[in-house]
Amino acid sequence: MRLFIKSLVSYGAARLMGKAIVAFLLVSQAFAEPAKVTAFGDSLTQGYGLPIEDGFVPQMQDWLAEQGADVVLVNAGVSGDTTAGGAARIDWSLAEKPDAMIIALGGNDVLRGIDPKTSRANLEKILAAATSAGVRVLLVGLAAPDNYGSDYKDQFQAIYPDLANTYGTLLYENFFVGLGAPTQDEVRQLMQADGIHPNAEGVKRIVAAMGPMVVALIDQALQAD
Repeated sequence: MRLFIKSLVSYGAARLMGKAIVAFLLVSQAFAEPAKVTAFGDSLTQGYGLPIEDGFVPQMQDWLAEQGADVVLVNAGVSGDTTAGGAARIDWSLAEKPDAMIIALGGNDVLRGIDPKTSRANLEKILAAATSAGVRVLLVGLAAPDNYGSDYKDQFQAIYPDLANTYGTLLYENFFVGLGAPTQDEVRQLMQADGIHPNAEGVKRIVAAMGPMVVALIDQALQAD
């Protein structure tokens, strides 16, 4: 499990998006209604094992508010969900007419050793539906652990940049990149006892790293309107 976490946090790098924050604040002044962003994912999005206020969505909502963003972030995370589950329920979430979506699925596929081709096809269904609905997307990826073999790892990790390029979405390559490259002791301090889900402090770091990309997503959605 430590190898799994180490692989997750070592893949990809976040970029600061200061200009996007400024652009968002300027554009948002012209809109009376807050932007509606749906966080569409699994237990990492849902906030598994944490008090409600410490989960990913509430912490991201608070972070965005601190930046002056007028946003409503909707928690559409389902604990245990796979990409297949996401593909089955995407139309229901799109029926709520979000302005944008954060799509973060795939972790449970990896834990179950699901064929990357299957995960890719499911994620493509999700992105195709969102694109057809005119919803802007931030696609959030994950890294596969080394113990599945290099072929599996390479195939899985290629899914996210390939699909982001195909569908013209924003890409955040690794949900866990905000944790940095922690030692084993630091991992224990940032993760829950299961070694898979971040604790409140871990979520805080993840949110701080991903937040600027969410601002860029909202900026895109507002400009599209």
